[in-house]
Amino acid sequence: MWKKSKLVRDYFIVLGVVLIAFFIALPSTFSLNVAGREINFAKSRALPSFFGRRLTFDFPLKLGLDIAGGVQLTLNADMSQIASEDRLAALQAAVEIVRQRVDAYGLNEPIIQTSTSGDQYRIIVEIPGLDDVDQAVALIGTTAQLDFRLQNSEATMAATLDDLFTPTGLDGSMLERALATVDTNTRQQVVQLQFSDEGQKLFGDLTSQHIGDTLAIFIDGYPIMLPTINSAILDGSAVITGSFTSEQARALAIQLNSGALPVPLTILSQSQVGASLGEDSVRASVFAGIVGLVLIAIFMVLNYGLKGLLADTCLAIYCLIIIAVYKVFGVTMTLPAIAAVMISMGMAVDSNILVFSRMKEEELLGRTRSQARELSFGRAMDSIKDANFITLMIALILINPLDLAFLNSSGTIRGFGMTLFLGVIVGLFTGIFVTRTLTRVFIRDPQESERS
Repeated sequence: MWKKSKLVRDYFIVLGVVLIAFFIALPSTFSLNVAGREINFAKSRALPSFFGRRLTFDFPLKLGLDIAGGVQLTLNADMSQIASEDRLAALQAAVEIVRQRVDAYGLNEPIIQTSTSGDQYRIIVEIPGLDDVDQAVALIGTTAQLDFRLQNSEATMAATLDDLFTPTGLDGSMLERALATVDTNTRQQVVQLQFSDEGQKLFGDLTSQHIGDTLAIFIDGYPIMLPTINSAILDGSAVITGSFTSEQARALAIQLNSGALPVPLTILSQSQVGASLGEDSVRASVFAGIVGLVLIAIFMVLNYGLKGLLADTCLAIYCLIIIAVYKVFGVTMTLPAIAAVMISMGMAVDSNILVFSRMKEEELLGRTRSQARELSFGRAMDSIKDANFITLMIALILINPLDLAFLNSSGTIRGFGMTLFLGVIVGLFTGIFVTRTLTRVFIRDPQESERS
């Protein structure tokens, strides 16, 4: 049997989770009209500051291309230097690099397609939820070419950039990896570079033979640093410093890591695309979802009375928590994702139906309310676990976290699987833990109420 102290603990856990989820699920700003007076609310102003930094629960809800629109880029792949039999493989390799660049910024579901016609090889990229075309161009359309050049001490003031610096042969093709991090001494954002064996030897020779000279770091043909070689560096490591923000350092590291495109890409067109569903379709989908929830709520109350009302409360808590979870994890809400939410919501209600039906049966056998309540959760648990476990396995197959070649690799299907997986996890929490806590509080024998 459960103890009163455990019930109090569980009750406050549920209350705390609900309050946090409610605050995260709230929009960043909203207005209330009270007695003809408009009150504006901003979450950032409602939270305290600690050590000069304000807490934040401001997580935007990402909407997919089919709901909120996004950015579309058409890229042309120059295959003039690629053998004809290798062109399709090179195009696919370029697609994977573009996908890595987008995926490195979160759970957006990019739609990346290829188009070939004769000698024309194109990549069409659609990024949902991005309203800045220039940002997409900077992320996808440019290849950060890294190289190191020695400064020519004999160059005059009138010399061009090419005359001022001499190429050394050390470039991004010898880069093994780039990592955005923080310098422990200066606390500044830096990008650490690690060269391959070939690059390590060349870098070691350069730094050994040119101590006191300037070894400029060039990105895309422009110098970003002019460090002086103070000593030989033989371990193949280098650090790019500068007035980087964390996002700038991360973006530079991503571009350097995926900068070695197999073919040059040029932007043929760039545009902002609108929502393919349209406002009317979105409004109709939301209305249909609300109607479905209302019908479920009425059914539960009519069929189970107070227990049904508690199930409806748990369903409302589920909706609140799932919105907060999607915001925190940055899940992109597309039409397939909304379908996954509805499926997992139905499974959460299923858990309540299994428990309450079992509770009815136990009461008909002469059990007290408390006995029927505890027995129903224990005996319905196997069915609940089996059903949800199978759904979780299916979701993992759709997500394909190990990138197995014989399984799905589509971003849209993976998004559906991720949404379903998170929805089932939250549904288990609300359908079991929250429901059990609320039933222990509100469905009790008279003797239990008197002892309390």
